[in-house]
Amino acid sequence: MSYHTFALTKFSVALALASLALAGCDSGGGGARNSVHAVGSSTVYPFAKVVAENFSRSNPDFRSPLIESTGTGNGIQLFCSGVGPNTPDMANASRRMKASEFDSCAANGVDEVVELQVGLDGIAFASAKGGIMLNLSPKTIYEALAANPYGKPQTAKTWKDVDPSLPADPIIVYGPPSTSGTRDALKELVLEVGCATNPEMAALKKSDEDKFKQVCTEVRNDGGYVDQGEQDNLIVQKITGNPRTVGIFGFSYLEENGDRVQGLPMNGVDPTYENISNFAYPGARPLYVYVKKAHMRAIPGLGSYLQEWVKSWAKDGPLARVGMVAMPAEAMTVNAAKVRDLTILTKAELEAK
Repeated sequence: MSYHTFALTKFSVALALASLALAGCDSGGGGARNSVHAVGSSTVYPFAKVVAENFSRSNPDFRSPLIESTGTGNGIQLFCSGVGPNTPDMANASRRMKASEFDSCAANGVDEVVELQVGLDGIAFASAKGGIMLNLSPKTIYEALAANPYGKPQTAKTWKDVDPSLPADPIIVYGPPSTSGTRDALKELVLEVGCATNPEMAALKKSDEDKFKQVCTEVRNDGGYVDQGEQDNLIVQKITGNPRTVGIFGFSYLEENGDRVQGLPMNGVDPTYENISNFAYPGARPLYVYVKKAHMRAIPGLGSYLQEWVKSWAKDGPLARVGMVAMPAEAMTVNAAKVRDLTILTKAELEAK
């Protein structure tokens, strides 16, 4: 037997043993191997919980899924750590998996991943009801939050320092941590866009993309931007406690707390369901779920739980009622087919964006 054949046989045996362990392991100790285990995005978390609750009502013979809010980056890292009873079946993500994360998955034997887009969300900028009102833009947000705007020292203390039309209130923004998919989307959809309005930065992006990303996405750490961890509800509490501050979180939290907070427009466009669904709002983004195909054969109820997502993401469905923005009909059809066929994600798809 050649070494290559031996290695493949050894891997196949290991995968089979992992599947047996997955199927036979009890849910004691939080392993939840007789039920679905999902980790990841704090933004997707409330939606995944709704799907899990509906799944449990419709499938009383299966145990309730275990859904954990770890942040997108940490969730994908846990998901990609391997195949077996001590690893999650699913990762919820508020931005798309990176090619480097795909490579990490593959290196650890997670070589069959199903990617599902489950809906849309918006990165909402908000303040307390009746609090500070700002008409923002990617440019003003970048100049207010960058550690070194356009490569120069950060000197802005108030919003008026950034834009004379804005009030002279101190810049205090509560937002997500570096492990959050919301933070990644903030960088890509807002900070980089605002930074690139500067001709020198636009040129830098072409000549040295790594340097461009460093200058354009590093946020200030002098108190102007305050990392509030993975708990978006804590950001809501902070801004309602100080009406002159701004918070950054997913649109669903804005809707859920509409009696306490108000959305701030960006480029004159309010963060509303309609403006996110047609991408008129600059902070609109897709939400994702990643699934290990290898676990489909071993985890009781995993396939039915995925079907529950499909039943839930319609425009008049249960997810829309808790703040998720529905995908266009074509995207729903494409992703329902992925659940049916368990279509495997390729690295080329990630690199083609």
